[in-house]
Amino acid sequence: MSEHSQPGSRPGVIHDLGYRHYDGVRDGTATIARTLFVTGLRHAYGLGRSGKSKVMPFLLLGMSVMPALIVVGVVVLTGGSSLPVSYADYTNQTQLLVSLFAAAQAPVLFSRDLRHRSIVLYFARPLAAPVFALVRWLSLTVAVWLFMSVPTLLLYLGALLSGLDKSDQTSALLKAVVLQVLLAMLIAGIAGLISSVSLRRGFAVVGSVMALIVLTGVITAVQAISAEEDADAVATAVGLFSPWSLYNGLADAWDAGVETFVPVDGAWPLAYALVALLLVAGCLLGLVARFRKVGSR
Repeated sequence: MSEHSQPGSRPGVIHDLGYRHYDGVRDGTATIARTLFVTGLRHAYGLGRSGKSKVMPFLLLGMSVMPALIVVGVVVLTGGSSLPVSYADYTNQTQLLVSLFAAAQAPVLFSRDLRHRSIVLYFARPLAAPVFALVRWLSLTVAVWLFMSVPTLLLYLGALLSGLDKSDQTSALLKAVVLQVLLAMLIAGIAGLISSVSLRRGFAVVGSVMALIVLTGVITAVQAISAEEDADAVATAVGLFSPWSLYNGLADAWDAGVETFVPVDGAWPLAYALVALLLVAGCLLGLVARFRKVGSR
């Protein structure tokens, strides 16, 4: 026993675990952001998570795809001269499913890391809080866009199989895709911001449902009443306060096959586009501020 050892105590032992200094290439922020984006996109559909995590997203996706398959089957078998619904309007008709998907999956990307404090592990790496917020938003945006684009692509393939004019169908499809991208950015921004503030999953889902579904229903009712009362300006102006009414208004102005209660013309299309972009920017600034605050603790 060493002269410095105390009676009854065990001497310390140093183990050589074979650790060596890493001299290889270190991945930078771009690689970390890309990995985070792919992981977030996979998690939005339950991939790489437990089996029950896949039930809700794929159930909603199946419910969204089923009507498109029926429409395609009818058009192909009957040899119809046109699709009974436009590509952009199909997204509008399935807005409840799209909103539920975003409301249910946004907490997975924005609330879970904050709730379990695993967010500190991300910021322990050379990853800035704004980059984390933007990548998470981008993951949810792409996930929502894929949710809308799958049935849209099925409708397009069905139109081509039935012999409809390829040029007209492609033009309508491209309009729908552009509008869907803008809509996905809006929905992901709103649902993501709400989920980043409401750490409890239930509160985040309810908040997103209120913003994406209940508010849209109220605005639709106000637009219908205003149109009946010949208050066209009111009906059009109210449409600025919901992502779905913004989508429908821009689709109507762009002649994408969506009819609104009152035509969106004149200077209103520009106002709708500016409000949509400002709303996206505002949500992104809110997300960046939220995660920057968390990262500074």
